[in-house]
Amino acid sequence: MITLDFSCIEGCSKCCIEREYYPSVKFGKVGVLILPDEKQKIESFAKKHSVSVVILPRIGISEKNTKPDEILAYQLMGSESNGNTCPFLDTESDSRSPHGGYKCKIYQDRPLACRAYPLMESSPPILDPKCKFCETCSTVDGNINSELESLVKIKNKMETSARYIWRYATGIGELSDKSEIKTGWFLV
Repeated sequence: MITLDFSCIEGCSKCCIEREYYPSVKFGKVGVLILPDEKQKIESFAKKHSVSVVILPRIGISEKNTKPDEILAYQLMGSESNGNTCPFLDTESDSRSPHGGYKCKIYQDRPLACRAYPLMESSPPILDPKCKFCETCSTVDGNINSELESLVKIKNKMETSARYIWRYATGIGELSDKSEIKTGWFLV
């Protein structure tokens, strides 16, 4: 068993740069999960830091299968046209974080999803295999209490008894995948 005391690998900002298609290419690249009570705060930070942000819906719910009545989660999209690179990642200055990667302009106020990383929702929670630190870890063990707390908060806010759950397709991805990527709401 490997004991995990998570910390970023020297020079890494991979989780803030690389975005992936989820759950498939059809849905486009996924952004950082933003809860409804975080959305206005993120928009305020963007204005304060003169950062342009795109926040799209992510998960919606409804009692009828016509369209979502309520949005359970949004997503902060990357600043590049292919969906990569968090807009709050300071890639332009020479300033670096303690681990040598690019600094986050809102690190102390980052979204719960960023605070939960590298834990991923499953039962039991798993580590993101794409995280450079986690490449050698096989179990969730050690000092990850704050990450677990953040993941539990997200899970609690996402619980619903709604009849229908919707996922938003972002329309964002690599140019080579544009013919497969959709935009808009889809029933899950």
